[in-house]
Amino acid sequence: MVALMKKVSTPAVVFLLALSVALTAAAQTRIAITQGSVEPIPIAISPFLALDPQSSNIAQDISAVLSANLTRTGLFRVIDQAAYLDSPSQLVDGPRFNNWRTINAQALIHGTVREVTAGRVRVEFRLWDIIQETQLAAIEYTAQTDHWRRIAHIISDAIFLRLTGTRGYFDTRIVYIDESGPVERRIKRLAIMDQDGARRHIITANETLTLTPRFSPNSSLITYLSYFNDNPQVFLLDIATGEQQLLGNFPGMTFAPRFFPRENKLVFSLAENSNSDIYTLDFETDERERLTTHPSIDTAPSISPDGQQMVFESDRSGTQQLYIMDLQSRNIERLTFDRGRFATPVWSPTGEYIAFTRINQGRFQLGIIRPDSTDMTILVDDFHVEGPSWSPNGQALIYFTQRPTGMGGRADLRVIHLASGASWTLQTENGGSDPAWSGYSDGS
Repeated sequence: MVALMKKVSTPAVVFLLALSVALTAAAQTRIAITQGSVEPIPIAISPFLALDPQSSNIAQDISAVLSANLTRTGLFRVIDQAAYLDSPSQLVDGPRFNNWRTINAQALIHGTVREVTAGRVRVEFRLWDIIQETQLAAIEYTAQTDHWRRIAHIISDAIFLRLTGTRGYFDTRIVYIDESGPVERRIKRLAIMDQDGARRHIITANETLTLTPRFSPNSSLITYLSYFNDNPQVFLLDIATGEQQLLGNFPGMTFAPRFFPRENKLVFSLAENSNSDIYTLDFETDERERLTTHPSIDTAPSISPDGQQMVFESDRSGTQQLYIMDLQSRNIERLTFDRGRFATPVWSPTGEYIAFTRINQGRFQLGIIRPDSTDMTILVDDFHVEGPSWSPNGQALIYFTQRPTGMGGRADLRVIHLASGASWTLQTENGGSDPAWSGYSDGS
């Protein structure tokens, strides 16, 4: 575990980014495919200074991860190091602000790395507001040497918070379905990795078909669907111990499991007698409760962050649309009214938006909409788009795209940042589908 050793100072942030998504004020759809609304802030990341020979590689690696993390968001532009007028060693006593204003840097990040004992390293970083000539943060971390990458992610989060006023998502993980083998015999196994695609490893080693993994609120557990004995059932996996357990013993097929926020409870759909309704399951008491009772298909439930509402997809109106249920009164209201088939709704961690996918005129789309049916915005339009999942700060979405069978049918994981419109593909050895973004490890 990374140990936070010392927090030197955290003055008030002098400048903030305006991280607002440009959306229309009416329910009319606006196509806004990767068109950002934020001008990237120019920042300088000086190479971290190694204070001993053993720390040289780690110092370079931390600098590289910081730069990659912040650049990908589209909110920051890292100035080329060839333009820097001060060396890393000259920054030990603080920056010469005129030298950084000369290259138009608005913020400066630098730090040092040193080995404290065999197998343990101490990393210090400092963040400066060049315009106001003030220090925004100075923090030290001490951890095992092989945890250097996580230190880099934690530092990235600290920088993101100071410069935007919003918590970052860099010290988080992605669980997804690793897809290998030919299209007609695809092997789908559970896999996990850091949010930037590093440290990937397979969780489930068998070849049983596995789908729709989801993190628990504190990210210590994963629920997923597995076709055990050709019957889809919901399983629970403890990430730390690797222990798995079957949840419930239902006579029908179970689908689309998700956790309730801050509760030991799951919501999922259960298919019985050619119909599908939505249920909850307390996985400590095994108590089951039915939420919907309708002759149509109700599935893909997602609970609001406050636990008071549920969004789901249903064909009860004759077409596949999204609906919201008040969990106390059980009142149901229709959310979407546009053409096309709406699916896989997911409530954002902030509660402001619901992400969804839509098939419209033969095209797949990824979009967001407010819970009051306003401001529906299409973010991505592609051959095949599925499985949106929010970053824990509600500023980015991960999803997967599928290539045509004639092009190999490979699935790839992609991320889009809503404020900037920046998007990127997470590099995986095999194909990747059904991604889910973890929350924060403290459950917030």
